[in-house]
Amino acid sequence: MNPQPPRQAPSSPGAEPRSLTDVPVLHGRLPVVGHLVSLWLDPLAFLQSVEHAGDIVRVDLGSLPLYFLTTPDLVHQALVTQARVFGKGRFFERARAALGGGMATTDGEENARQRRLVQPALHRTRITAVYSQIMERRARSLAMSWQPDEVVQVDRAMHELTAGIVAESLFSSGLSQAAFDEVWRSLVVLSRGVVVRAVAPEVLDRLPIQLNRGFNAAGVRLRRVIDEVIRHARIEGADRPDLLSKLLEARDAETGQAMADSEIRDQLVTLLLAGTETTATTLAWVFHELARHPEIEARVQAEVDEVVGSGPVTIADLPRLEYLDRVLREVTRLYALVLITRRATTEVTLGGTRFPAGTEVAYSQYALHRDPRTFPDPERLDPDRWLPDRTPQGPPIPFGEGKYKCPGEGFAWAEMLISVATITARWRLTPVPGSTVKPVLAEMPRPDALPMIAVPRHTAVPTPRPEADAGTARESSGRP
Repeated sequence: MNPQPPRQAPSSPGAEPRSLTDVPVLHGRLPVVGHLVSLWLDPLAFLQSVEHAGDIVRVDLGSLPLYFLTTPDLVHQALVTQARVFGKGRFFERARAALGGGMATTDGEENARQRRLVQPALHRTRITAVYSQIMERRARSLAMSWQPDEVVQVDRAMHELTAGIVAESLFSSGLSQAAFDEVWRSLVVLSRGVVVRAVAPEVLDRLPIQLNRGFNAAGVRLRRVIDEVIRHARIEGADRPDLLSKLLEARDAETGQAMADSEIRDQLVTLLLAGTETTATTLAWVFHELARHPEIEARVQAEVDEVVGSGPVTIADLPRLEYLDRVLREVTRLYALVLITRRATTEVTLGGTRFPAGTEVAYSQYALHRDPRTFPDPERLDPDRWLPDRTPQGPPIPFGEGKYKCPGEGFAWAEMLISVATITARWRLTPVPGSTVKPVLAEMPRPDALPMIAVPRHTAVPTPRPEADAGTARESSGRP
């Protein structure tokens, strides 16, 4: 391993804070465009180069300076101890045009009010009583739709699986096949374009290029579908065990106000995007990594066989899937969110540096999680680094921390455990000979393509039961 450059010396206690002019600028800056060319050519390598350039490093996105925080302590200060003086910043502000004003893009009291309204619908009791059954049934339908030696496009299959789980959890009355297809298609475009939109100069938004047209059109299409679902729910007025019904009846505990339909729509768009893309991408990487590490795969299979057996995976099984839980933590460490921003709302000092109001700061979970100073041998998949006596004191994995921590953490984690255990109980997924997998930039690195062969783990592969949801299986199969 190449030796890392020394960190900047921290300021002495009581020393006068340094100004932003003293913060080192990352090498390779070009006139006018700043670091955009380097970021565009190899974004993941670029972010890791920032990680090793100092504790606080300036990166120029065109004319906009962005100050990267590259240590767990500085990130913790921005997210937790100094959270009151930080808003969400550029990344989320630039996404608002497409995603609307849901929890992902709002700040301050507005964000806190929305969380008060949404969090009861994501409480662990609802995950136990309602959502976990949807997760298991859809994962089982997917697994039972495959045939021995079938080539499965695992990345697509996981996206359709998670989109189906989230959509049914949000709208128990279901979506038509056409509506589901539109939701899935729009989510893929939005999730893959949001990072590019966040780092690109705003002047480029007005150019009539395909990237802009596709991104804006996907946002319009998705909002149109959700508006129609809300309209039908209002007309029917039925009380269903889904998140939409809970949002329609929700009242702010402090003001007694309900949410307008446009606000409900924006929350649903946020939940669809957050609950589909990152979870699906993580699941795809899990099966990729298990295939690359047969000894880890064997331990996961043994644990699933012991805990679950031949029955369905239940919420009660999840605490006993301890090794699988550590595998998921390790995969989410390796494949994490690439860029998160915050904006100082008042002057604040971090790491001995004074940040004036309006300063944009950023950090990369992806780069932090691959820093050998926090995670020794960071490129190695080592689930046992998450044993209780070894848990690293590092940056948050993977749902953030502080006032903007993802409220869907419990939902997503149960979804991933149930999905992996359900599929692993029946199948091994092995690489297609000659295929290569490359990470592609999105909210988090996603595989460019992941074709894998479904190999039955047992001699007899269960056939679908008569009551199995054939439509769900067909939607989620991921077959080429």
